[in-house]
Amino acid sequence: MNIRKRLKTHAEVHTGPLNDILFILLMFFLIASTLANPNVIKLSQPKAKSDTKAKQNVVVNIDANGQFIVNGKHILVQNLRQELQPFIAKDTNQATIAINADKSVPIDEVVAVMRVARDLGARSVLMVDKNSNP
Repeated sequence: MNIRKRLKTHAEVHTGPLNDILFILLMFFLIASTLANPNVIKLSQPKAKSDTKAKQNVVVNIDANGQFIVNGKHILVQNLRQELQPFIAKDTNQATIAINADKSVPIDEVVAVMRVARDLGARSVLMVDKNSNP
């Protein structure tokens, strides 16, 4: 009978190189994800540095009191579509509606004009002050 203990070897996993492999994989996936789709969210922001101008069929002004003025005529927001439609129908190309809004006007009113322009098939351009500081 053999009473001596057998020498058992314990299996060990060396984790030293594991950190290097995980770091390399992390860097690979970070670089690959930015190259796959660099512009996830595309925003079209107004720029006031250039002098490119589109032909404006009609100008919609929104003053600080929230009143809509189309080519010098005060109108209600409910009548905006009926007032803009004749100006848009005149143009054979894609018509352009220029929106000139006061800084204090809520963005909802500007978006309302943009929606009417989209429904009528016209482009909407937001007029900005070139020399204004944010």
